[in-house]
Amino acid sequence: MRIGVAREIKPQEYRVALTPAGARELAQRGHEVLVERAAGVGSALTDEAYERAGATIVAVDDVWSQSELLLKVKEPVPSEYGRLREGLTLFTYLHIAADEPLTRALVESGITAVAYETVETDRGALPLLAPMSEIAGRLAPQAGAHHLEKPKGGRGLLLGGVAGVAPGRVVVIGGGIVGYNAAVIALGLGAQVTILERSVDRMRHLEEVLSGRVSLLMSSSLQIEESLKEADLVIGAVLIPGALAPKLITRDMLREMKEGSVFVDVAIDQGGCAETSRPTTHDEPVYTVEGVIHYCVANMPGAVPISSTRSLTNVTLPYVEAIADRGPFDAIRHDAELARGVNVLGGHVTYEAVAEANGLDYTPLDDALAAAVL
Repeated sequence: MRIGVAREIKPQEYRVALTPAGARELAQRGHEVLVERAAGVGSALTDEAYERAGATIVAVDDVWSQSELLLKVKEPVPSEYGRLREGLTLFTYLHIAADEPLTRALVESGITAVAYETVETDRGALPLLAPMSEIAGRLAPQAGAHHLEKPKGGRGLLLGGVAGVAPGRVVVIGGGIVGYNAAVIALGLGAQVTILERSVDRMRHLEEVLSGRVSLLMSSSLQIEESLKEADLVIGAVLIPGALAPKLITRDMLREMKEGSVFVDVAIDQGGCAETSRPTTHDEPVYTVEGVIHYCVANMPGAVPISSTRSLTNVTLPYVEAIADRGPFDAIRHDAELARGVNVLGGHVTYEAVAEANGLDYTPLDDALAAAVL
C-alpha cells in the first residue's frame, strides 16, 4: 500500500504522524511510504532521516493525491478540505463531534475517516488517545502555574507555596488518564489537589495509586460549584468518547471563583466542559471571562512535539500496519478496535455520537461497509 505522511499546517502544530523508525517498519513490510517535505522538522526529524529509513520525500500535492492511506496528527483544516477524496483512508485525530463543517466535508468527499480518539478496546480503553491524554494532563498544571503569575494576569500565586505560606488549590474535574496525570504533576509542584470523579471504583483506584495524597470527591453540580469557589487552578479533564464534552461549569459558577484564578480546559477538543470555553492556540493561549483566565489550547501536546510524536507512533503503528497489510475494509472487518475508530465511510457517518452532535443521519458501520463494496 502507498502510505502518505502529511505535514501539519494547523498553527503551532509541530507533531508528525510517523517517525523514521515507523517508516522503516512499514517499508520492510513492502509498503511505499511518502513523506511530505519538511513534515518532521518540528519534531526534530529531518527529511534525510526518513529517506534513510526507506521513505520518499514528496511535495504536498503528491502526498495527498498519491496516497491510499494518509496519516496525520490533527484534523484537516478548511484549506485541506478540497484534498479529501473517495478512495483515500484518513487516519488521524478528528474530534468531529465539535466540528460540523469538517464532518460534512468528510461525508461529501466519500473518504474513509478513522479517528485515533475513538479506536476503543473491548474493555473500553482508548489506546490511541491515551498517550496524548497523558501529555496534555501533565502539561495542564504547568500551563496553569505559569498563568497564575501576576505578569501573566493571574493572582500572583506560587502553586507550590513556600515555608510558612499555604500552597495553591488545584481542582481536577475528571479522574481518567488526563485527570490522573494532571494530579501527579500538580502534586509534584507541591499543590493541594482535589479530584472530582463520578465512578466510585475509579476513585478507589486513584486513592490507591496516589497513596492518599489527593482529596477524592463525588462529582456533582453542587460539588463542582463549591470546589470552584476555593480553587486557584481548575483543570477540566472530562471525556465522553467521540461525543461532545458535557458543560459542567456554568458562567454563574465562574463568577464565584477567585479573581485571577486559572481554568485549563483539556476537553476543548470535544467542545470544552465550560459554557465559556472556546478553542485557543499556542500563539494566543488565554482569554479572561468573569475574572477567570481560560487556557483552552486545542492541541496542547503540540507544544512538546519531540515527546508527542514518538509517543503517538508507538501506539498507532500496529493499527497502521493492519490497515496497510489488509486494506482498510478488510482491516475494519477483522479488528473490532479499529472498527470503532471509523467515523465516516462512503458518505455516511458511522459513529452515532458524531451524527447526533452534528444533526446528521447515522448509518451503522456494517451497512456503510456493505454499500461501499457494492
